[in-house]
Amino acid sequence: MSAPLSEGAAVTKFSRPFWLALTAVIVAAAVPLSPASSEPLASTANATCSAPANLARLDRALDRTAGRLAAGDPITIVAIGSSSTAGVGASSPDHSYPSRLAVELQQLFPGHLITVLNRGVNGEEAADMLTRLDQIVLVEKPDLVLWQVGTNAALHDYDLQPAGAAIHEGLLRLKASGTDVVLVDPQFAPQVIAKPEIDAVVSLIATLAKQDNVDLFHRFAIMQNWREASGIPFETFVTPDNIHMNDWGYACVASILAGAIADATSRPILTAKAPATITR
Repeated sequence: MSAPLSEGAAVTKFSRPFWLALTAVIVAAAVPLSPASSEPLASTANATCSAPANLARLDRALDRTAGRLAAGDPITIVAIGSSSTAGVGASSPDHSYPSRLAVELQQLFPGHLITVLNRGVNGEEAADMLTRLDQIVLVEKPDLVLWQVGTNAALHDYDLQPAGAAIHEGLLRLKASGTDVVLVDPQFAPQVIAKPEIDAVVSLIATLAKQDNVDLFHRFAIMQNWREASGIPFETFVTPDNIHMNDWGYACVASILAGAIADATSRPILTAKAPATITR
């Protein structure tokens, strides 16, 4: 496996009120998206980045993030996960999904300072991420945490009960801090879907998201839709190792996720209470 990509912050700065950009959010099924990119990807010229509306939407509003956007406050997003968060398979750290997400958010939320921190580490399990939650996630006092988890549990045939317990504990700690949380399930790639436990892993993450009342980004189903509904070859979005995404895959995931975040922050805040305060 490739060495870990360097962790770092992608900072984006914007220039217009955020709600003006919400008209760009994808709301219709299978509407094509255009991942922002600093250079064309010639080998993927015929592929269209898209996702059905029911997959490209978060079920729950991101109340804290929405409140800070409405107030014009800076936003801190922390992406935690393993190698597909760190960016293995990308041509450079700038093409990891957190870095591409920062670019997409720049287009959707002009006028705001949004920082996206990549805290992915190759090969980590849920329990590993739990042990460093305080040191590298909560210490940043995030407004939104994107937690990618589950792929390594499937690849290594690990017992899912301890993994589920670790994810549940982590979600409780994140929610107690006042941050919004989005779980990100595994990638749909040949070596991942070949594992007999992958369906159970995807189901476990969905169950935990519902049980703990947090959002879920359906990365697995979105990528499956690319392959099975849109007929996009694996080599268009997966590297030759048949596990990790390439630049096109990361950019497309980031584009769809950015649209989902924009939509989830546009909904009315249901509670009358002010968003939880995180001291800066």
